[in-house]
Amino acid sequence: MADLSARDIEKVKFAFSIYDFEGNETMDAFYMGECLRALNLNPTIAVLEKLGLAKKKKEKKYKLDEFLPIYAQVKKDKDAGSYEDFVEVLKLYDKDGVGLMMFAELEHILISLGERLEKEEVLPILAAMCDEEDEDGFIPYEPFLKKLCDGVKS
Repeated sequence: MADLSARDIEKVKFAFSIYDFEGNETMDAFYMGECLRALNLNPTIAVLEKLGLAKKKKEKKYKLDEFLPIYAQVKKDKDAGSYEDFVEVLKLYDKDGVGLMMFAELEHILISLGERLEKEEVLPILAAMCDEEDEDGFIPYEPFLKKLCDGVKS
Protein backbone atom coordinates (compact mmCIF):
# COMPACT_ATOMS: atom_id res chain seq x y z
CA MET A 1 0.00 0.00 0.00
CA ALA A 2 1.46 3.31 -1.07
CA ASP A 3 -0.40 5.20 1.68
CA LEU A 4 1.19 3.22 4.51
CA SER A 5 4.76 3.14 5.73
CA ALA A 6 6.55 -0.15 6.34
CA ARG A 7 6.22 0.56 10.07
CA ASP A 8 2.46 1.03 9.74
CA ILE A 9 2.15 -2.24 7.85
CA GLU A 10 4.12 -4.09 10.53
CA LYS A 11 1.92 -2.61 13.27
CA VAL A 12 -1.21 -3.63 11.38
CA LYS A 13 0.14 -7.16 10.80
CA PHE A 14 0.82 -7.52 14.52
CA ALA A 15 -2.60 -6.22 15.61
CA PHE A 16 -4.33 -8.28 12.93
CA SER A 17 -2.55 -11.42 14.14
CA ILE A 18 -3.90 -10.85 17.65
CA TYR A 19 -7.47 -10.85 16.30
CA ASP A 20 -6.80 -13.92 14.12
CA PHE A 21 -8.30 -16.19 16.76
CA GLU A 22 -8.46 -19.24 14.51
CA GLY A 23 -4.89 -18.91 13.21
CA ASN A 24 -6.00 -18.99 9.57
CA GLU A 25 -4.79 -15.51 8.62
CA THR A 26 -8.26 -14.01 8.79
CA MET A 27 -10.01 -11.72 11.26
CA ASP A 28 -13.72 -11.81 11.98
CA ALA A 29 -15.23 -8.49 10.80
CA PHE A 30 -17.00 -8.33 14.17
CA TYR A 31 -13.61 -7.34 15.71
CA MET A 32 -12.70 -4.67 13.13
CA GLY A 33 -13.34 -1.78 15.55
CA GLU A 34 -11.34 -3.38 18.35
CA CYS A 35 -8.41 -4.01 16.01
CA LEU A 36 -8.46 -0.43 14.73
CA ARG A 37 -8.63 0.91 18.29
CA ALA A 38 -5.70 -1.32 19.23
CA LEU A 39 -3.86 0.55 16.46
CA ASN A 40 -4.60 3.87 18.24
CA LEU A 41 -7.36 4.91 15.88
CA ASN A 42 -10.75 6.09 17.05
CA PRO A 43 -13.33 5.41 14.35
CA THR A 44 -16.97 6.08 15.09
CA ILE A 45 -19.53 3.31 14.93
CA ALA A 46 -20.97 4.95 11.80
CA VAL A 47 -17.56 4.84 10.08
CA LEU A 48 -17.08 1.21 11.08
CA GLU A 49 -20.49 0.24 9.75
CA LYS A 50 -19.76 2.02 6.48
CA LEU A 51 -16.49 0.07 6.19
CA GLY A 52 -18.11 -3.31 6.78
CA LEU A 53 -18.28 -3.95 10.52
CA ALA A 54 -20.20 -7.17 11.13
CA LYS A 55 -23.01 -7.03 13.69
CA LYS A 56 -22.53 -10.69 14.63
CA LYS A 57 -19.55 -13.00 14.81
CA LYS A 58 -18.86 -15.29 11.85
CA GLU A 59 -20.81 -13.13 9.35
CA LYS A 60 -17.73 -11.97 7.46
CA LYS A 61 -13.95 -12.44 7.56
CA TYR A 62 -11.12 -10.18 6.42
CA LYS A 63 -7.71 -11.17 5.15
CA LEU A 64 -4.83 -8.83 5.93
CA ASP A 65 -4.75 -7.44 2.39
CA GLU A 66 -8.45 -6.56 2.72
CA PHE A 67 -7.96 -4.96 6.12
CA LEU A 68 -4.97 -2.75 5.18
CA PRO A 69 -7.06 -0.37 2.99
CA ILE A 70 -9.60 -0.08 5.81
CA TYR A 71 -6.81 0.85 8.23
CA ALA A 72 -5.38 3.36 5.73
CA GLN A 73 -8.77 5.00 5.23
CA VAL A 74 -9.49 5.33 8.94
CA LYS A 75 -5.94 6.57 9.60
CA LYS A 76 -6.27 9.42 7.13
CA ASP A 77 -9.75 10.40 8.38
CA LYS A 78 -9.44 13.97 9.66
CA ASP A 79 -12.92 14.03 11.20
CA ALA A 80 -11.87 12.58 14.58
CA GLY A 81 -11.22 15.89 16.35
CA SER A 82 -8.27 16.91 18.49
CA TYR A 83 -7.74 18.05 22.05
CA GLU A 84 -7.88 21.67 20.90
CA ASP A 85 -11.15 21.06 19.04
CA PHE A 86 -12.74 19.54 22.14
CA VAL A 87 -11.53 22.39 24.36
CA GLU A 88 -13.20 24.88 22.01
CA VAL A 89 -16.46 22.94 22.18
CA LEU A 90 -16.49 22.74 25.98
CA LYS A 91 -15.66 26.45 26.26
CA LEU A 92 -19.23 26.98 25.07
CA TYR A 93 -20.36 25.58 28.43
CA ASP A 94 -17.86 27.69 30.39
CA LYS A 95 -20.20 30.59 31.16
CA ASP A 96 -17.64 32.60 33.15
CA GLY A 97 -14.61 31.77 30.97
CA VAL A 98 -12.65 30.32 33.90
CA GLY A 99 -12.11 26.75 32.66
CA LEU A 100 -15.05 25.26 34.56
CA MET A 101 -18.29 23.67 33.44
CA MET A 102 -21.14 21.93 35.19
CA PHE A 103 -20.43 18.24 35.75
CA ALA A 104 -24.08 17.51 34.93
CA GLU A 105 -23.71 19.27 31.56
CA LEU A 106 -20.69 17.14 30.65
CA GLU A 107 -22.61 14.01 31.59
CA HIS A 108 -25.57 15.21 29.51
CA ILE A 109 -23.32 15.93 26.49
CA LEU A 110 -21.83 12.44 26.55
CA ILE A 111 -25.23 10.78 26.90
CA SER A 112 -27.20 12.79 24.39
CA LEU A 113 -25.03 14.39 21.72
CA GLY A 114 -23.06 12.94 18.83
CA GLU A 115 -22.42 9.23 19.10
CA ARG A 116 -24.50 8.69 22.20
CA LEU A 117 -23.39 6.64 25.17
CA GLU A 118 -25.55 4.97 27.77
CA LYS A 119 -25.43 6.38 31.31
CA GLU A 120 -23.86 3.08 32.46
CA GLU A 121 -21.01 3.69 29.98
CA VAL A 122 -20.56 7.35 30.91
CA LEU A 123 -20.38 7.04 34.69
CA PRO A 124 -17.11 5.03 34.83
CA ILE A 125 -15.49 7.37 32.28
CA LEU A 126 -16.40 10.43 34.32
CA ALA A 127 -15.36 8.78 37.58
CA ALA A 128 -11.95 7.88 36.17
CA MET A 129 -11.21 11.09 34.28
CA CYS A 130 -12.91 13.99 36.05
CA ASP A 131 -11.72 15.98 39.01
CA GLU A 132 -14.10 16.23 41.96
CA GLU A 133 -17.02 18.61 41.57
CA ASP A 134 -16.82 21.79 43.60
CA GLU A 135 -19.65 22.75 45.96
CA ASP A 136 -21.54 24.32 43.03
CA GLY A 137 -21.27 21.24 40.78
CA PHE A 138 -18.47 22.56 38.52
CA ILE A 139 -15.39 20.71 37.26
CA PRO A 140 -12.36 21.88 35.28
CA TYR A 141 -12.88 20.46 31.80
CA GLU A 142 -9.33 20.70 30.43
CA PRO A 143 -7.88 17.99 32.75
CA PHE A 144 -10.78 15.71 31.73
CA LEU A 145 -10.04 16.27 28.04
CA LYS A 146 -6.31 15.83 28.57
CA LYS A 147 -6.83 12.43 30.22
CA LEU A 148 -9.38 11.42 27.60
CA CYS A 149 -7.23 12.42 24.63
CA ASP A 150 -4.03 10.94 26.11
CA GLY A 151 -5.85 7.62 26.21
CA VAL A 152 -6.43 7.60 22.43
CA LYS A 153 -3.26 9.23 21.04
CA SER A 154 -1.15 7.31 18.58
